[in-house]
Amino acid sequence: MEESTLMSEGLTLMLTGMGFVFVFLTVLVLVTTLMSWIITRYEKSVGALPAEGIPAPTAVLGRNQSAKSNQQSHSSQDSTLLTVLSSAIHKYRKNK
Repeated sequence: MEESTLMSEGLTLMLTGMGFVFVFLTVLVLVTTLMSWIITRYEKSVGALPAEGIPAPTAVLGRNQSAKSNQQSHSSQDSTLLTVLSSAIHKYRKNK
């Protein structure tokens, strides 16, 4: 085979591969956007989301979680965190 034929086949293969990847990623983004739109509309119609939507960085909590149970879980997490930090400081000072 000639070098020019080999180069043209390599270039064709490269462009075909890049085109396939571009089309695949474009379809992936479109399908993901469509799924997000459908789920958001469904959740709003069911009543799981407020009509104005939710800000992007927040999490969706279940309906049965109240502020009181949320506050209790925070206090138990705080006490667990305090225990873990205290033991870590104790171990660090012991090894020093």
